[in-house]
Amino acid sequence: MSLITVQPQGLYCEKGDFFIDPWRPVDRALITHAHSDHARSGSQQYIATQISEGILRRRLGGDRIQLQGVQYGEKLKLGSVWVSFHPAGHVLGSAQVRVEDANEVWVISGDYKRCADPTCEPFEVVPCDVFISEATFGLPIYRWKPGRETAQEIYDWWQSDRDRPSLLFCYAFGKAQRVLSELQALSDRPVYVHGAVHALTEIYRDVGVDMVPTIPVSEMPRKYKFEGDLVLAPPSGHRSSWMKRFSHPQTAFASGWMAVRGARRRRGYERGFVLSDHADWNSLIGTVRQTGAKTVYITHGQTDVLARYLQEVHQINALPLRTLFEGEGDI
Repeated sequence: MSLITVQPQGLYCEKGDFFIDPWRPVDRALITHAHSDHARSGSQQYIATQISEGILRRRLGGDRIQLQGVQYGEKLKLGSVWVSFHPAGHVLGSAQVRVEDANEVWVISGDYKRCADPTCEPFEVVPCDVFISEATFGLPIYRWKPGRETAQEIYDWWQSDRDRPSLLFCYAFGKAQRVLSELQALSDRPVYVHGAVHALTEIYRDVGVDMVPTIPVSEMPRKYKFEGDLVLAPPSGHRSSWMKRFSHPQTAFASGWMAVRGARRRRGYERGFVLSDHADWNSLIGTVRQTGAKTVYITHGQTDVLARYLQEVHQINALPLRTLFEGEGDI
C-alpha cells in the first residue's frame, strides 16, 4: 500500500488517518499554508505551523475551529507514522509536510519558492524517497529575478508619477506583505492599502515581520487625492467601485504571470512586475534533484511538461498527479 493516496477528499495517509490540504471537509486535516486552494473550511481538526495560526483562524473560522499549531521540525506521532512540518518559503507559515513510516519517507511540498523573502522562513530541502512537488510555473520561460530587484522597479514606477495615485494590484496574502517588506530598503513613506490587505498585514506585524508603514485607504478623508502615493489592493479591486476613489491612477499588477508576453495587456494593467511566491523552472528542477527522491509526483500546474523533462533529461521517475484544484490560486 502506498503511504499517501489520492482519495475523493484529497491526499490521504491511511496509516496516520489524516488528509493533507483536503479539498473537502474531513476529520483531520494537515494544512501546508493558508491560501484558499490549500486551506478549506469545515474539517473537524486542523494541524499546521504555529506561526500560521493567525492567518488560518481568520480564513477558516476564528476561535471556532480546532487548530493545533506546531513548530517547524517538531515531530508528531499520528497512528503509525511520524509527521513534521518544514519551511516551504512560500508565504508566512507555509510548510512542507514530511511523513515517515518504517519503510519510507514522503514529502508533500505544498506551494514553495527558493528565492529570498523577508516575510517567511526560507525553504528547507528535506531528503525523502517520494516527493510531491507543485509545478505552477513549470515551464522554461519562468525564471525569476531577486525580489529586491523587482521592488526597485516598483519603487521607480511609483516615483515616476508624482501627480497621480499609483495603484499596485497583488494578492492580499503573501505578495502584498512581501512588497511592503522589500520596500523598506527604499523608502520609509507610508503605503496605503485596501481593507483586505490591511487585515492580513496586521497579522504579519503581530508575528514580527518588518514592513513599511501602512494606512488603510478607508481611514483617509474622502477629499484626499492620493497624489504621488502608492496604494496596494487585491486584484478584485481592479475596475471595481472601490477604484472610483482614485482619480486617473497609474495601475500595475505584480505576479509571476507577468513574465508572459501580453499578460499585462490582457488583464488591463498599464504595467506588470514579475514577482512570484512560487518556484521558477530552475528552482523546481533543482529542488527535485536535491531531495534525492526516487519517485516524484508533479501537481498544480504544468504537470506533464515538468514530469516529462525530469524523466527524459534527469532519468527521475516523475509522474503527473491530478488533483481537484489546478487553477492559479494566490500567486
